[in-house]
Amino acid sequence: MDDQRLPLSPTPRSTLTRDRSKAVLDRAVLDAVLDVGVLCHLGVVLEGSPVVIPTVYGRDGDTLYLHGSTGAGNLRAAMREEVSVAVTHVHGVVYARSAFHFSMNYHSAVVRGRPTELTDPADRLHGLRVITEHTAPGAWARVRHPNRKELAATAVLALDLTEASVKVRAGGPNDEPEDIAAGGVWAGVLPLRQEWGTPIDSADLDPGIAAPSEVAQRTPLSRID
Repeated sequence: MDDQRLPLSPTPRSTLTRDRSKAVLDRAVLDAVLDVGVLCHLGVVLEGSPVVIPTVYGRDGDTLYLHGSTGAGNLRAAMREEVSVAVTHVHGVVYARSAFHFSMNYHSAVVRGRPTELTDPADRLHGLRVITEHTAPGAWARVRHPNRKELAATAVLALDLTEASVKVRAGGPNDEPEDIAAGGVWAGVLPLRQEWGTPIDSADLDPGIAAPSEVAQRTPLSRID
C-alpha cells in the first residue's frame, strides 16, 4: 500500500475536541486541501508572542516546503520552534434563521511540527522549485533560477506532514425546529468562488512578449467541495 494513502493518525494535538463529526482522516483530502490552496498561514512564537504570517508554500509527497528571507524573524523562529501551518478554502456562507447557527462551508487543514532548515544546495533548490511550481505552474522551466547570493539570502524549510488535521463543513444551516416552524426568514447557502483573471503585463515588459499559455490559460482553481 502507498504510504501516502494511509489514513491520518491523530495525535493529542491534532485531534478535534469539538465538532468531531467534521474531522476527515483521509490523507487524500489533506493532499487536496494543500494542493488546491495558493496561500497558507504560518503560526510561530516570536519573542514570546504568537505571530501568524501569510506565505506561499508547496507540497511534495509528505513534505511541505516554506521559504523566506534569512533575516525574517518569523523564519528564524520557525527554525527553532514548533510551528502551525493552516490552509483554508471557504466555499460559502451559511445563512440560518438564527444568528447562533450562521456558519461557513469550508475545507481546512492544520499541520503542526518542527520544520527542518535545508542546508544542502540541491535540497534547497528542490524546495524552491516545489514552491514555485505550486504557486505558478510551469514557471521554473522559463525563469532564471536563484543564484548563490539569492540562495544565501533565502531560508528554505521542510515540514513533515505527519501531524495534521483536516476539517470539513458542507450543507445548509442546522436550524432549530422552532425557528424552521416559525418561518418568515430566508435560509440557505451563498456560494463563494475564486477564478483567475486576465493577465496584466508588467509596465517594463518588452514589446511582443505575450503571456505564456500556462498563465493566459491557467487551469481554473479546482473545487474540493
